[in-house]
Amino acid sequence: MPTGAGATPEGPWHVGVTLADRLADQWHRAGVTHVRRAANLTELATLVDAATGPVIVSGTDLVAHTAVLRHLATSPVGPTVALVLTDPPAPGQAVVREERGQVVDAGPDGRLDGGQTGVFGGALRVGRDDLPALAAAARAAVAGTPIAGMDTAAVADPTPSPGPGPAGSAVDRLFTGLTALGTLTFAHRVRLLVAHRVADPAGLAAAEAALGAVDEDRAELRLSVKEKDDFFTTFFVSIWSPYVTKASAKLGLTPTGVTAISVFFAAVAAVLFGVGGRSALVTGAVLLYLGFVLDCVDGQLARYTRHFSAWGGWLDTMADRAKEYLVYAGLGYGATAAGFRYGWALAVAAMTLQTVRHMTDTWYGVLHDEAARRPKTVVGAGGGGGGIGDRLNAASTRVQADTGSLSYWLKRTVVFPIGERWALIALTVALFGPLVSLVAVLTWGVLAFAYTGALRTLRARWMWVPVLDTVDATLHRDDGPIAARFPVLRPMGPLTLAVLGALGPAALLVAAGLRVRTGGEAGGLAWAVPVALLVLLVAALGAGAAHNGPLDWLVPAALRAGEYLFAIAAGVVGGAPAWVVFGYVFVLTLQHYDLTARLEKRQAAPPWHGATLGWEGRSAVLAVAAFAGFVGIAMATLGAYLLVVFVGSVVLAWVVLPARARRAVGVPTGGEVRQPG
Repeated sequence: MPTGAGATPEGPWHVGVTLADRLADQWHRAGVTHVRRAANLTELATLVDAATGPVIVSGTDLVAHTAVLRHLATSPVGPTVALVLTDPPAPGQAVVREERGQVVDAGPDGRLDGGQTGVFGGALRVGRDDLPALAAAARAAVAGTPIAGMDTAAVADPTPSPGPGPAGSAVDRLFTGLTALGTLTFAHRVRLLVAHRVADPAGLAAAEAALGAVDEDRAELRLSVKEKDDFFTTFFVSIWSPYVTKASAKLGLTPTGVTAISVFFAAVAAVLFGVGGRSALVTGAVLLYLGFVLDCVDGQLARYTRHFSAWGGWLDTMADRAKEYLVYAGLGYGATAAGFRYGWALAVAAMTLQTVRHMTDTWYGVLHDEAARRPKTVVGAGGGGGGIGDRLNAASTRVQADTGSLSYWLKRTVVFPIGERWALIALTVALFGPLVSLVAVLTWGVLAFAYTGALRTLRARWMWVPVLDTVDATLHRDDGPIAARFPVLRPMGPLTLAVLGALGPAALLVAAGLRVRTGGEAGGLAWAVPVALLVLLVAALGAGAAHNGPLDWLVPAALRAGEYLFAIAAGVVGGAPAWVVFGYVFVLTLQHYDLTARLEKRQAAPPWHGATLGWEGRSAVLAVAAFAGFVGIAMATLGAYLLVVFVGSVVLAWVVLPARARRAVGVPTGGEVRQPG
C-alpha cells in the first residue's frame, strides 16, 4: 500500500474546499495511509528520501472519481504506474507514447512529433525500488539539470513550480524526468470512470458534471471484467459473471476462496469424466463450464474489491494449470476405461503440448515487453527495419486495434486460449465422450502451436531483442549441477543445442511407440535409453553460453520438450504404468509453471529449487532406472520427492519467510501483483 502522496501547489478554484484539500481527502479514501503536501519539488525529494514503501505523487489540477485514484494506487500491472488520459494536452502538460501498456517516452507537447498516445494524468505511483530515481528526477527538475532524453525547455504553465528550474508544471516535469531516467513505468488508462485535469473554472465545471453523470460503483463492477478477452469468455461468461462477482463480494468471499471453489468444480468434473456414462459426462461438462466461470470471477472479484497480492496471482496461475491437467487425467482414464488402449497416452500428449505452448507464450510476452522498452533496437536481422517481420507486426497491430471485427475475433480464437479449450472439452465430452475430446484438444492445439510458432518466429527475428540475458538464464533453463560442469559449445548457440538434444528422446519415443503398436516389446530398447540421454545432454553444452540470439527465448520451451519426451520414452521402454508417467510429467509441469509464474509476478526463485536436480539430473536418474528395469518405481519415487520439494518451497516462500519478515520489521507486508484470469 502506498505510504505517501506528494502534491504541487494548490490551485485557485474552490468547491467548498480547495481542490488540493479535496484531492487529499480522496487519496485517504483511496487507501493511501499518509498524505503530505509538498510545497515544491525540493520538499518532495526530501519526502521521497524518507519513504520506505511505494509513493504516490499527484498534482492538484486533477478532478477524478475516487475509484480512479484507488485503481491507480492498487494497480497490479507493475510497481510504477502513471495515470494516462485521452484529453488534449494543456500548456505545460506532458504527453506520452505507450507500447504494450508501457510508457516508452514522455515529454512536452510537440516533442514526440505526433507519436503520442495520450497525456499524462498528473498522478503516478512509484514503486519502492524506483524511489531513488524519483528523487533524482525531482532534484534535476529543480536545478534545471538536463537528463538524457528529457526536454527541459517546457512550455510555461499557469501554475509553475517554484524554484530555479525551467518553467512548466512541476508534476509533469517530474514525470518526464523519471521516464527519461529509464524507469519502467506502466500506463493506467481510465475507462468508464472520469478523470480530467482542469485549467480554468469552465473546465472544472465540465469535469464536475461528468463526474456526477457516472454511477461509480456500477462502473467499477463493469471494470472488473477484462477490457479485451477471448471470444468464448466475452460472449458466454462475462455477460453474467459480474452478477456472481457482486454476490461473492456481498458474501465476503475472497478471490482465493473463489479459486478454491473453481478447483473443486474442475476436480469433480475430472472424476465424472473418468466414471463415464452419458449423465456423468454431461454433468461433468456443466461443472467444467461453471468452474471456468468461477475462474473468471476470482479475477473479477480481485479487481472489484482491489484485493491484489503476489500470492493470489501465483495461486491463480498454478490453479489454472492444475485444473486443466486434472481434467486431462480424467479424460485419459475415461478413454482407457471405455476400451481405448492409448487414452493415457493422449492425456500425456495434451499436457506436454500445452505446457510447451505456455512456455513459448510466457517468453514471447517477455520478448515483446522488452522490445517495447527498447523501441530503437527493433530492427531487422540485416540492421534495418522492414521485411516480412515488419509487415506482420504492422498487420497484427491493425487487427488488435480493430476491436470486435471478424479478423480480431479470429486472431484471438485461433490461438486456442483457455476459454476455448474448456469450451471445446465440455462440448465434445458431453456429445461424444473422452476420446473425441482429447483428440479435438490435441488437433486444435497442434494447429494453434504451428500458427503462433511460425508467426512469432518471424516477428522475433525482425525485433532482434534478446530477453534471456536480462534474467537468470540458469534458473529459467532449470539447469542442475551436471549442466553447470559441461563445457560451452558457443558456435552452435543454446537454442540449436536444445533442439538437437530433444531429437534423441523424440526418436526413442517414436521407436518405442512403433514397437508397441506392432505387438513388440518396447523393453528391448533399454540399450537405447542411455544413448537418448547422451543426445539430450547435448543441450547442456549451451548452458554457459550467452542467450542473446533473436530466437533464444525458445530455449526454455525446447528444454521442457526434451525432458518431457525423455521421461515419457523412458517410461514406455521400462513398462511404467501410464498413469505413473502422467503423474510424473504433471509434477514436472508444476515446477516449471512455478518458475514462469514467479518470473511474471517478479518473485525470487523457489527456495528449494536447488534440490530439484535440474532437467539433466532428473533425466539421468530415469535413464539408470530404465536401463536397470525399475523405471516405474524410480519415476513414482522421484515424482513424490519433487512434489515434496515443490510443496516445501511454496510453504517456505509464501508462509514462513513472509512471517519472519513481518516479525523483523514489525508491520504487515504484502505483495504487489495479482492479475488472475
